[in-house]
Amino acid sequence: MNDETIVGLFWNRDESALAEAQEQYGAYLLYIARNLLRDEHDAEECLNDALLAAWDSIPPNRPENLKTYLGMLARDAAINVLRRRNAKKRKAESVGSLEELTELASACTVESALGERELARLISAYVRSLGEPERGVFVRRYWYYDSIESICDMYGFGKSKVKMMLKRTRDGLAAFLKEEGNYEF
Repeated sequence: MNDETIVGLFWNRDESALAEAQEQYGAYLLYIARNLLRDEHDAEECLNDALLAAWDSIPPNRPENLKTYLGMLARDAAINVLRRRNAKKRKAESVGSLEELTELASACTVESALGERELARLISAYVRSLGEPERGVFVRRYWYYDSIESICDMYGFGKSKVKMMLKRTRDGLAAFLKEEGNYEF
């Protein structure tokens, strides 16, 4: 079943939308949650939370790319689990990749949903402008929350090369946002 049909099921409040979305994208959503949480049970809960969030948000939202939309919902659910863990002083391994972007994100003041959308658009434009392997390494780390070690294995790079590549990409993103979006850091 294609995305448009599944979104139509959600839109029509047909409960089979949940089963279809899980069949189509369940493994993908679990992959994202597992990489962030490193816990199978919590990842499965995030899958369920993402599907429930999709049910609650479609309509009024009508995502053009269902995979990306559901991936975002799964990431948000996993980040919420991490926040709860951190509140209890139990840190997950993947918090490191979130903290790598914290300086950049916290220095960038966003005052409205429109500002958040503009920031997201600028970040997407910057990432699309990157060549390979920088784009792939950046996406693997900050979208999929892959560990440095797994990125090294994927690309055949050493740890120091991956870490330096990520630092340079973050620095480039900060400069790009400062120039293009008038964000101050």
